[in-house]
Amino acid sequence: AVVSPKVFGRYVPERKDDFAWENDKIAFRMYGKALEGTNENAYGIDVWAKRTDKMILNEWYKSGDYHADRGDGLDYYSVGFTLGAGDIAPIVDGKIVFPKNYRNWKIIDNGPLRFTFQLDYEAWDVSGTQVKVSKQFSLDAGSQLNKVAATFSFKKDDGALPVVVGIVKRKEQGAIVSPMDNKGVVGYWEPAHGKDGILGIGTIMLDPQSKTMDTDSHVQQLAVAKDGKAVVYYTGAAWNKAGTITNAEEWFSYLNRFQSSLKAPLTVKIN
Repeated sequence: AVVSPKVFGRYVPERKDDFAWENDKIAFRMYGKALEGTNENAYGIDVWAKRTDKMILNEWYKSGDYHADRGDGLDYYSVGFTLGAGDIAPIVDGKIVFPKNYRNWKIIDNGPLRFTFQLDYEAWDVSGTQVKVSKQFSLDAGSQLNKVAATFSFKKDDGALPVVVGIVKRKEQGAIVSPMDNKGVVGYWEPAHGKDGILGIGTIMLDPQSKTMDTDSHVQQLAVAKDGKAVVYYTGAAWNKAGTITNAEEWFSYLNRFQSSLKAPLTVKIN
């Protein structure tokens, strides 16, 4: 029997080097080199809100009109010069130091149930230190969250690079931030975006050194990267109009359950 894929992703040269990926619940994209220097340039992770279990990326890109909801959803999430929906970058004295957009991509798992790919970034200056990063994203069928492994390469005497995983905050009233007391889980339920609905964004870190913080621009988690050792975290989103997760409470509860399942993974005993 042919299994119809529940995940999909690809490099999108016809849209300024985007790299986009999706599963049966949600879709995302990262921005590439060709977007730099244009008035559309942006940095962080973008979310596409969908309410269908079919794969929509090719169709939406082909139509060129994915900022309007034609029944399956739309891209209304705004990233700009922020971390968007849970991207990672070094932080110096409270200021995020962004790299340029990704330079190289590679697909590692191409479905039908898991899509994994890697994006590489060229070195940039972080407070006098040259830093490179390679990010591996993995999205499973049925999940709202990606697993991200970001490996930073740098030479520093103390061998430590403070990094931040952040969710961009909206200026409008009505956002709900998850309680900051649950170590490692940050949920952000956005203010309603007119008739487009509401997106919930969330990040989960298992690193016990991570600290959660609510700043003017981002809700964020701080961690320390070591040279050549991946910082692993989870990030993703849910759209209320998809009908599965429809309010902040359900979203925060999803994130907490997801974190619990990571701490105590399923084990199978064979007698």
